[in-house]
Amino acid sequence: MEKRVLGSSGIEVSPLGMGCMGLTHASGDPLSDEEAASVVRSAYDMGYTFFDTAECYVGTRADGSTAFNEVAVGRGLHAIRDKVVIATKFGVKHAPDKSLIVDSSPETIRSSIEGSLKRLDTDYIDLYYQHRIDPNVEPEEVASVMKELIAEGKIRSWGISEANEEYLRRAHAVCPVAAIQNRYSMMARWNESLFETLEELSIAFVAFSPMANGFLTGAYSYKTKFEGAQDYRDGMPQYTEEGQKRAEPLIDLIQKLAEQHKATPAQISLAWMLGKKPWIIPIPGSRKQERLRENFASAQISLTGKEIQQIDELTDSLDLMVFGGHAIKD
Repeated sequence: MEKRVLGSSGIEVSPLGMGCMGLTHASGDPLSDEEAASVVRSAYDMGYTFFDTAECYVGTRADGSTAFNEVAVGRGLHAIRDKVVIATKFGVKHAPDKSLIVDSSPETIRSSIEGSLKRLDTDYIDLYYQHRIDPNVEPEEVASVMKELIAEGKIRSWGISEANEEYLRRAHAVCPVAAIQNRYSMMARWNESLFETLEELSIAFVAFSPMANGFLTGAYSYKTKFEGAQDYRDGMPQYTEEGQKRAEPLIDLIQKLAEQHKATPAQISLAWMLGKKPWIIPIPGSRKQERLRENFASAQISLTGKEIQQIDELTDSLDLMVFGGHAIKD
């Protein structure tokens, strides 16, 4: 099986990772720990070796108890810990209005790493992300703490989620960054501006929301009724009548390519991304084994350079509406 590498860390992972967030957070009511752990372990059996979680991926169960994503991931991978790569994140809490509260102070990082290690039931974390940039903490200060955690053996590498070039360069100069994790899909291509910098610094691009929060699968539309307050997709701009109308030419092209390649729209969306750069690693998520299997099989589909260019040129010409992330509280 093809492997991809997390930058200069040398850590090898499967060509696609599993985004585990939706098991407990933002995609409806959370699964039980046992159900979620079973999904995670099934993904490993399919070939996934890279699993993404975060300390803030929590949900509330019907009985009022809290579902911790890291706990479920840790249970699913405990017996195969040395065979997988686990990424988690620090520095974000969700406010009731879904905005983000950021805190990357050294004290918070130290507290967060201990909490994540305990919930994941592991002695080390392979890739530890700063979940969002904290405007009150300099990148050099965050990177210095990461350097210490690597020296202590608590993490193997580190990364930054939703990084920009200046912050990335300054942090990387103190402690090499293995990967960034930014939003990226056919509908959200603004982070391609970082490609030149990533190649220069040998940093991997882990792509979250690679199918625009499920929109590019073709399985959902503006008429879809999502599962209440715990499903963050409700109200996203691509899931409005106008958003869908603007995306129709892209959806039609994806469907055409899917038919030509005997694939699904989801697989074409992922194959496009995998074909862009060898250091891009998409992390689609699902609760359903059939979707996880379908996503992983996209690594076997090769779009031609002409097909990738056709998609790029079309999306450049469209005024697409797509969710770009939750606001950060001042």
